[in-house]
Amino acid sequence: MSRFFMRRSFLPFAAAALIAAGCLLPAAPAAAATSAAQDSQQPSQVVETAANGLLKALDADRQAYEHNPAKVQALVDQYILPHLDTEFSAQLVLGKYWRSATPQQRQRFIDAFYHSMLNNYGAAIVQFTSNMLKVYPTRVSPGTQNATVRTEMMRSSGAPVSVNYYMHMTPQGWKAWDVVIDGVSYVMSYRQDFGSQIAQQGIDAVINRLERGEKPAQIGKTTGGAS
Repeated sequence: MSRFFMRRSFLPFAAAALIAAGCLLPAAPAAAATSAAQDSQQPSQVVETAANGLLKALDADRQAYEHNPAKVQALVDQYILPHLDTEFSAQLVLGKYWRSATPQQRQRFIDAFYHSMLNNYGAAIVQFTSNMLKVYPTRVSPGTQNATVRTEMMRSSGAPVSVNYYMHMTPQGWKAWDVVIDGVSYVMSYRQDFGSQIAQQGIDAVINRLERGEKPAQIGKTTGGAS
């Protein structure tokens, strides 16, 4: 198994803690002024609180979540989605194609990509446990707009993997916009996957494939249907 595939296959567990741009991309734009309460919360606290909330809900009835994907989606929507800047991540994933996309295409891509990730990783999210995640505290000064939260995720073998969350301050508080796993950027990986296919087929075809349930990584490898 290639190191790249191992990193990509680790995304489900990173998503469970908090999915969301990497050091290879431009810094996130400065956000609008936020309340004192939002600004005072450290970004590492956001990651840890979201993960703990998810874990508590999973521990209450894992068997039910294992047998009902809809319950997993509701769980992620409640604990994880509020802390993701899905629009900004989608903008970076699409790159130049974001500028030419219509507002409708942009929203369809955001929704299709998010649900595709959730559908493909739902089973792994249910297996997320507290001993898999270690969050290193971060301290940022008031007014700071960008931060990196360092964490470690544990493989089944017990070997740690570096998982860094890139976050920025928004009017709703700190939100994640990428995760870099063992040096590989989530945004950059999927930007490469989708770029060539959009160039060949157009953005609507790629969105359709996501909506049909195709895995994002698979879209980058095969031409697939253009309808």
